[in-house]
Amino acid sequence: MKVGVPKEIKTLEFRVGMTPAGVVELVHDGHEVVVETKAGEGIGMSDADYAAAGATVVDTAEEVFATAEMIVKVKEPQLNECAMLREDQFLFTYLHLAADPAQTEALVKSGTTAIAYETVTANDGSLPLLTPMSEVAGRLSIQAGAFALQKANGGRGILLGGVPGVRPAKVLVVGGGVAGANAADMAVGLGAAVTILDRSLPRLRQLDDIWGGRVRTVYSTKHIIDELSIESDLIIGAVLVAGAAAPKLVTAQNVKDMNAGAVMVDISIDQGGCFETSRPTTHAEPTYVVDDVVHYCVTNMPGAVPRTSTFALTNATMPFVKALARHGWKAALTRDPHLANGLNVHAGHVNHEAVAHDLGYQYLSAEDALKAA
Repeated sequence: MKVGVPKEIKTLEFRVGMTPAGVVELVHDGHEVVVETKAGEGIGMSDADYAAAGATVVDTAEEVFATAEMIVKVKEPQLNECAMLREDQFLFTYLHLAADPAQTEALVKSGTTAIAYETVTANDGSLPLLTPMSEVAGRLSIQAGAFALQKANGGRGILLGGVPGVRPAKVLVVGGGVAGANAADMAVGLGAAVTILDRSLPRLRQLDDIWGGRVRTVYSTKHIIDELSIESDLIIGAVLVAGAAAPKLVTAQNVKDMNAGAVMVDISIDQGGCFETSRPTTHAEPTYVVDDVVHYCVTNMPGAVPRTSTFALTNATMPFVKALARHGWKAALTRDPHLANGLNVHAGHVNHEAVAHDLGYQYLSAEDALKAA
């Protein structure tokens, strides 16, 4: 199979869909890999590194899309990339369609097959291709929040861990999944006073065991969010409903009631955000202020640390990439129902129920799509 790796073009996105080591794996299996020039520059990998691994390096994204049967990316295709996709081609990348009606419409119109990293599942119900980036984003959220809390950056002028005789910052983590747990871990390590909210009692018990009482775990309700948001210096939004738009758990009124200079970091922004006042931002302009509260809502947070992120992501994606290249998308999805859960768009239909529901498309199940293909 011919596999294409274009250069990412989202604002200040430096990750790449495949490392030279991944190219070696595919070439060893008998496949061809076409990589756009400078695609790996952001992670310190040159065109020569990719060529030495066995890839063909081409000058433009158009050449990659025109040549490849499978496109492997990191971020969702931008609209000009969607226009280059074909019916006889399939795409493997993050999509986050529920929060992006324009991209969904473009993919449906293209007739291509689009498989989303974020809805591929594992035997235990987890999301193995979302996990590494959730780990990175969770940890980054505390770095970003601590930086934004500095007075010169619009914050309250609070050191996250405080110093002896001065209280540490109060950090509220909304959501105890992978991203939330990693955020809490970083915040605890820096000495902050951390509270985690979740609606799963077993998960709260597990989180309580992890930190041995150093983190306060609280069952999430509207009342408790109203109560705790007012006193928080930093709120991390880390709520996920797989494939669907994130629920708005922190309201505009909550934001009005917060202290001036408090900071909110919305990790869920890829899925629309879990704060009512959230709107997507970029690494070029990461923050904005609503009611004197600093908001950080970058949609590709892990892109700030592209080398770490790319290696972590490709460790997880390569077994699936190899299966797709070996068997083709239809046979690979038929053989692996967990990979089939990644099918979001095929032949003009939306194949993920949550996306179809949120954006008003008629839903065609992956199983029915595979039968019809």
